[in-house]
Amino acid sequence: MSLKATARSSDTFLCVAGEMFLPVAQGALWWPGQRMLVVSDLHLEKGSNFASRGQLLPPYDTQATLTAVESLVDVFNPETVVSLGDSFHDPQAEFRLGAEAVSRIRRLTSRVEWFWVEGNHDPEPPAHLGGIGANKLERGNIVFRHEPTGAPGEIAGHLHPVARIGGRGRALRRKCFVTDGASLVLPSLGAFTGGLNVLDAAIATLFRDGAMVFATNGTRVHHIERKRLRPDRFGL
Repeated sequence: MSLKATARSSDTFLCVAGEMFLPVAQGALWWPGQRMLVVSDLHLEKGSNFASRGQLLPPYDTQATLTAVESLVDVFNPETVVSLGDSFHDPQAEFRLGAEAVSRIRRLTSRVEWFWVEGNHDPEPPAHLGGIGANKLERGNIVFRHEPTGAPGEIAGHLHPVARIGGRGRALRRKCFVTDGASLVLPSLGAFTGGLNVLDAAIATLFRDGAMVFATNGTRVHHIERKRLRPDRFGL
């Protein structure tokens, strides 16, 4: 299936603070009213960071993540892209980027209005790659920041939410969007990023009156009933 078909396959729009957003199967968020694409937690050069500490991972995560972002930009043709923090895995990641990756990032940031929201892994996004650094970004009723607080109108990342979904004698773990209609937390888009179960207190306490979970299997986004959610089990 083509990315274009995949990205458009969900007709589930999410309302956050009165604005309508489309959750995209790859884990991004599309705001048609602003022609804005939102991605979160790319963690570029995570593989090389782990390799420097003796944990050898295949060195392809940056290229795979950039390919995903480029494809989404091709599909949606946004005016603005917001990268919601932890775009780079650590403050030294920019120096480990290969020349090809640098060129690809610069092409992206010159193609659209691009905002790097500061994250805890990358408090000062590298200026030489283009784009605009921001502690947070406000557009109308919506505020984009890295670490969620649960404030009304907030769209954030940081927590890498995943849903463990029970059914037919087994459980599947899927990236997911979490929202109560007032705020929303995106999943991570990075190729090597893990995830935090939506039932974990760090997520649950943001939505004290309960939240809706929309999980992606990579091709579609589905609403998951809370009775199907399972906690993680040790070793899984």
